[in-house]
Amino acid sequence: MIKPHWLFPFSLVICIAAMCEQIINQPTTKTGFHRNSVLFKAETVSLPTEQTLNYGDPTPLTSVTNQSHDYQHILTSGPVTKREIALTFDDAPDNAFTPKILDILKSKGVKATFFVVGWRMEAYPEIVKRIVEDGHVLGNHTYSHANLPKLNDDSFQQQIMKTDNLIEKFTGFAPNIVRPPYGNITNKQIHWLGSQKKYVVNWNVDSLDWKGLTGEQVAANVLLHVHPGSIILQHSGTGKGGDLSGTVNALPTIIDKLKSEGFELVTIPELLGIPAP
Repeated sequence: MIKPHWLFPFSLVICIAAMCEQIINQPTTKTGFHRNSVLFKAETVSLPTEQTLNYGDPTPLTSVTNQSHDYQHILTSGPVTKREIALTFDDAPDNAFTPKILDILKSKGVKATFFVVGWRMEAYPEIVKRIVEDGHVLGNHTYSHANLPKLNDDSFQQQIMKTDNLIEKFTGFAPNIVRPPYGNITNKQIHWLGSQKKYVVNWNVDSLDWKGLTGEQVAANVLLHVHPGSIILQHSGTGKGGDLSGTVNALPTIIDKLKSEGFELVTIPELLGIPAP
């Protein structure tokens, strides 16, 4: 039997334990995200400065040293002090969904960032040309949508440089933003990209549109998680059997809702203050 003078401390311990369990069991929303069973921490980090970047010709990954703490992180969001949000589209281009997305962006007067895959650029050059002519930004999404941590150093560099060369044919310059497929990349690869004056940009709002969701589901996944500085991940290209109708159907709703709430939709370089290449 518990003695009366022990009742208060005993009750306090029970309450604290219950509170801890409740906190632990709460779902995470803005502190992290899941994609392909990989957990990434969504955080804003300082952009590398001129002093921390090691410019120059491509060098072996093994010769790039940890010159800046910034390169141990991936940029996933912009400043929260301005009501700006970036729409980004991976796996571009294709000839089924990319043109529809471009039509919507043009009708809404919005500029976005397309992370393009090299072999898709070769397959649909006219669509890439339209992306550029419409004023959108191109970023490097590798040549074959490779899972970068599984590549040796030479293969990794070829994935980046081959796609850089393709993008340069359309824009006149190589891009300085890279998004690794699946969000997967090693610290050594991040450091090498930094040595080439490139920034690794992932996201902190995932539409999950690649799952073939409805427009309502895609819109909810975006609008329930955005905040100033958000980088939204959607897709504008897919493989055989893939369906991005949800992306196309959700996009007008997403744009109209964000604009009505006073957000400005900008490109990744604008959001992050990344200088032109």
